[in-house]
Amino acid sequence: MTDPQQIKQLRHTVWTHYKKYARDDLPWRLTHDPYKILVSETMLQQTQVSRVIEKYTAFLKQFPTVRSLAAAPLRDVLAAWQGLGYNRRAKMLHTAAQAIVSNHKGRVPHEYVVLKTLPGIGPYTAGAVCAFAYDIPIPIVETNIRTVLFHHLLGTRTEVPDSELLILSGLLLDKKKPREWYYAMMDYGAFLKTKQVRLNTKSKHYTKQSKFEGSDRQVRGAILRILTIENTVRENTIIEKAKAAPARVHAQLAALQKEGLVRRQRGRWMI
Repeated sequence: MTDPQQIKQLRHTVWTHYKKYARDDLPWRLTHDPYKILVSETMLQQTQVSRVIEKYTAFLKQFPTVRSLAAAPLRDVLAAWQGLGYNRRAKMLHTAAQAIVSNHKGRVPHEYVVLKTLPGIGPYTAGAVCAFAYDIPIPIVETNIRTVLFHHLLGTRTEVPDSELLILSGLLLDKKKPREWYYAMMDYGAFLKTKQVRLNTKSKHYTKQSKFEGSDRQVRGAILRILTIENTVRENTIIEKAKAAPARVHAQLAALQKEGLVRRQRGRWMI
């Protein structure tokens, strides 16, 4: 798949870049608290770093511990999440916090297989908590790491599955300091993207993000914004305030209800 010289050279390139341009001021890099790492990793999914920083700080001010998040009403959690999009992530983070309190005495697990049993925590997030909170050497892959791997090791190949990328990630991994190594990889990958090196479309798991304006995501966000401001609202009022077609609002309310984000009682909608 690759040779030792390639691995050695790429490690040198990544570390050299990191020593000069490390983004050490990112707030989630200033902590080893597994709860804070879990919050940051959930927020950073499909969201730019610049948008996350302010929300991350405010969210942790309101919910400083996993117990405080678990005890909070979902409505308050969704209100704090406004502006980040993909509100289902907030619901899953809230549910995961409750599971951590109920099943793990309020301590975020350090075992990868146990982390993956928590609601909404997939392979990457579980690995990220292991690496960044507990400094456990475990292969992980995300968008910036993919960029590095494709640019340096995979040439013109396409449709490469994450299972193969994880092998490469494991070969490159600095097992003595995995936390810092992955920060270095992510920073270098972000740098490559500024140079128009955008190769994630070659991944078998690449999904192009849909346009937000006019999308169902925009309608869902508008509905939840309304319901975080008002306790209970009639559907006609939601349609009026969301400025969307009745059929679209009705469909998204049904979808949000199925996901456990909203509920209907006596003809009125609420969180």
